Amino acid sequence: MQSMLAAAVRHELLTLPYYDVFDWLEAEILSDGRVVLRGEVVRLTTSDDAENRVRRIESVSGVVNEIKVLSLSPRDGELRIALYRAIYDWNSPLFRYAMRAMPPIHIIVENGRITLKGAVATQLESQLASNAASHVSGIFEVRNELRID
Repeated sequence: MQSMLAAAVRHELLTLPYYDVFDWLEAEILSDGRVVLRGEVVRLTTSDDAENRVRRIESVSGVVNEIKVLSLSPRDGELRIALYRAIYDWNSPLFRYAMRAMPPIHIIVENGRITLKGAVATQLESQLASNAASHVSGIFEVRNELRID
């Protein structure tokens, strides 16, 4: 039952219309059927849509929305584009990930501080992503939270 609910929640989050590589969402399912939503998103509507979609799943008893909406500063917006280009550059081994409907390396930008989240196949790819991000000018910090799958 718990795994079916987790799969349903995951499906709803991954199919949100404006969820993209600059957002990160995760969910925790509590024993009483409540779902705690966490993460960072660029648009308020993504947070609201995530909550509404998960709330409509039949076996969910409630939703706790702890999703943080990131600032829409022009500087952070410029950094998002520069980071995407640096990480998914056409001549990088990571370019193959850019071809997916949802690239697995998520780039979270908040006030010039970068967090890389998601999953890659190897430790080398994780290091390549982190190195590419750290070479973008105007960044204060890069935290690499990529998992190796």
